[in-house]
Amino acid sequence: MPKPPVVDTHAHLTDASFADSLPQVLASAKAAGLVKIGVIGFDRTTSEAACEMAAAHADILFASVGIQPNSVAEAQSPDWEVIERLARSNPHVRALGETGLDLYWKDTPFELQQDYFERHLELSGETDLPLVIHLRESGRQIVDQLRPHAVNSTIRGVMHSFTADLVTCRDCLDMGLYISFAGMITFKKADDLRAIAAFVPADRLLIETDSPYLSPEPFRGKRPNEPARVVHSLEAIAKIRHVSYAELAEQTTDNAMRLFGI
Repeated sequence: MPKPPVVDTHAHLTDASFADSLPQVLASAKAAGLVKIGVIGFDRTTSEAACEMAAAHADILFASVGIQPNSVAEAQSPDWEVIERLARSNPHVRALGETGLDLYWKDTPFELQQDYFERHLELSGETDLPLVIHLRESGRQIVDQLRPHAVNSTIRGVMHSFTADLVTCRDCLDMGLYISFAGMITFKKADDLRAIAAFVPADRLLIETDSPYLSPEPFRGKRPNEPARVVHSLEAIAKIRHVSYAELAEQTTDNAMRLFGI
């Protein structure tokens, strides 16, 4: 009997930890039921690599291009021009990001993060590509920057690896965003996060691994995490929401297909 279809919406498969194992990683993902994996760029180099990888494995991969807040301090002017070109012309690009704001790490001036976040927001409006939004200790600041863009319409995108509070979740949902959960949903002390996962409407819920990071239980702390392990997060969320694994797999897959146009 075939396994229910699953989409890992966020994986950094361009990471060096997959350099010698990508065929095996993709084979394991397919065996686990995965039908699509989002390969995420966080700077010019990884965005270009994500596009190349998606072209080489178009049956299962799609690309997202952008400059992550912790990478913008090193970005040069031509780097953003490359992101714009890829977003406008590469057929394998289905999203922008990751982008967003980060107040945990202190390497990038916050005003510069906001500048690049705004660039992604404007490019999303011009291309109709959804946003992949990174937040770390910055939920309220992200909501504040998003609000002007949500005045006349909803914002297309996903709050990736969600870790903020319920109020921030509600605000993001009100603006039209999807909410995605990674391996932390399986951690023993993540009761607050599980409560939020139970609250999110079924048609706004997504799952991810954030590979090679955030391995779920029973692999916590073991790297590299890989897309096949997304099934553990899916199982945990299905239990929280009192639905079957197959039902949640179908719902989150439909959600991903709709958001990313895949």
